[in-house]
Formats: sequence, structure tokens, C-alpha cells
Amino acid sequence: MNPYASHLGARNPREVIAATPQRLADLAAQIGTRVSASPAPGKWSATEILCHLADCEIVFCFRLKQSLAQPYHVIQPFDQDEWARTYGAMDAPAALDTFRTVRRWNLALIDGMSADDLAKKLTHPERGEMTVRTVIETMGGHDLNHLQQLERIAGM
Repeated sequence: MNPYASHLGARNPREVIAATPQRLADLAAQIGTRVSASPAPGKWSATEILCHLADCEIVFCFRLKQSLAQPYHVIQPFDQDEWARTYGAMDAPAALDTFRTVRRWNLALIDGMSADDLAKKLTHPERGEMTVRTVIETMGGHDLNHLQQLERIAGM
């Protein structure tokens, strides 16, 4: 079960992930000086969300490359809350720049994939067997989930 697929609905994951960098930049601009403020106790600020997205984009890149290079690759999960402990030392512009750069790289990789590449199987220890296509769908759904959070912070 892909927990992020429900965010996609009928949308094309490739189109969603291609549009996300500009949408993030627009939302960050709208949020402005409130970028480091938590919207509620225990909730991530816009900066923390952007840092998380940058981290995840690096992870997605590694997962895609490993999955294409190895038969039946087993994905290494990570604890997002532990990773988030470092976000206080980071800033939103750097996170957004990192996300944009790695996303551009990931889109080039995705655009070069064949049908066989997309169908390659891999395993996530917590989610079971999936395909490279599922990882791409996860990227799109993950984007939409966090874009919705940023839209709420922006007051949209």
C-alpha cells in the first residue's frame, strides 16, 4: 500500500513532481518572514518542511539509482523526526535550492527510464514490494502532502 498515492488522485505523478519546485518557491515567497514560525505546537515550520523535502529528494534520488542498478533492491528507511533535529541550523533558501537541484536531476533520470525500468521491483521494509513507478508515485504524493501543509501556513 502506497500511503501517498491517495494524494495524487488522477494526477500524473511526473507532472506533479515537475511543477513542485516552482510551487514551493511561490509558497515560500508568500509565507515570507513567517517561514521559521511553527504554525502550531509540535508542527513543522515552513523552513522545516522545506528541509524535509530537500532531504527526501536526496533519498528519492538514491533509492531510484539503487533500484535501477540492483535487482530487487531493499530500500533503507529513515526516521524523519531524527533527521529533522538538524533543521534548526539550516535555512529555507538553501533547502529550496537543494530541492530544486536534486529534483532537476531526478526528473532527467525519470525521463530516461524505459517501461522495464519503471516496472523493476524493489522492497521497502515497512511497505513491502513495490516498483520504481511506485517510488515515483510516492514522490508526487509526498510533494502534494507537503504542499498542502505549506498552503495552510501561507493562509491559502
